[in-house]
Amino acid sequence: MSLTQFRALGRSGLVVSPLCLGTMTFGPGDWGVDEAGSRQIFDAYRDAGGNFVDTADIYSGGVSEELVGKFLADTGSRDEIVLATKFGFNGSRSPLAADQDRAGNPHAGGAGSKNIRRALDASLRRLRTDYIDLYWMHIWDGVTPIDEIVQTLGDLVRAGKIRHYALSDMPAWVAMKAATIAAERRVPGPIAMQVEYSLVARDIEAEHVPAAREGGMGIMPWSPLAGGFLTGKYQRDTPRDGGRLSGANPFGDSKFTDRNWEILAVLRTVAHEQGCTPAQAALAWVMGRRGVTSTLIGARTVSQLQGNLAAADIRLTDDQQDHLDRISAPTPGFSASLTGPMIRRMVFGGHDVTGWAD
Repeated sequence: MSLTQFRALGRSGLVVSPLCLGTMTFGPGDWGVDEAGSRQIFDAYRDAGGNFVDTADIYSGGVSEELVGKFLADTGSRDEIVLATKFGFNGSRSPLAADQDRAGNPHAGGAGSKNIRRALDASLRRLRTDYIDLYWMHIWDGVTPIDEIVQTLGDLVRAGKIRHYALSDMPAWVAMKAATIAAERRVPGPIAMQVEYSLVARDIEAEHVPAAREGGMGIMPWSPLAGGFLTGKYQRDTPRDGGRLSGANPFGDSKFTDRNWEILAVLRTVAHEQGCTPAQAALAWVMGRRGVTSTLIGARTVSQLQGNLAAADIRLTDDQQDHLDRISAPTPGFSASLTGPMIRRMVFGGHDVTGWAD
């Protein structure tokens, strides 16, 4: 599997590389990379044959989009690149931020029509383009009706300002409802889900994966290395200095559990057998999961990027795959139990009937 073994993203004609370059590191910030370093990463990804670049309006306060737009213009590669960006998080902040009643503009975030159109126009300016190939709802706001989201994004597809849209970090029922509304109204629908997915975060398999399959959406994992935990850089009994999982981070201490250390131990063994790094083995595992179309990778250096890209050439053996599957298997919840083999045998008179999508 090379980066040029393109895959259709969901039920669409948008073809993308199996590894997508995430650009959250482009620009200032705790894990940021300056313009020169970001350009080197961008060029290295393109030189390897990659065609899928993902950013967001919130990354580095918009600087990530500005840099991506500049690189696309400088290289004349806009038509070659599948360009994705996102809306949803609120970037406004009032000078009176301490006063929570006046902390910012509520219409500078969310999935309402007013913000979607505002955010898209701003992203188009920063990216120096007149259209977005894939426009993500970065997160569902829990307020906007799903039909409003489908209507607004479908209108933008028909207007030519975006080619496709997709959904990130939302309940599975939200994605399924959006796909159903679009299908029934015969209007453009979502073509992908972007969700956390890795050896230590497999809970999406209960609801999101079946919903994606049923709704014609490809799955695009973010944090496939669990914020760096699966790189093996952290040791169980040593201080956690450096990396995204030290200090303030969105994961807290959630990755440092007894179960996850056991998963990492097996991953190290598999990596040793393969002659690769734990990170590469972890990426190979998630890239091979059912329904996964393209996997997000980020980097702060060219060497880190190249190490991740090498995962596209790794083939886990059946035994290695099975060992990783078993050690990382999530505890089945109510939803997963409803389609298990025991229930099927009870329903079908003792026969383990296989469904069309199995």
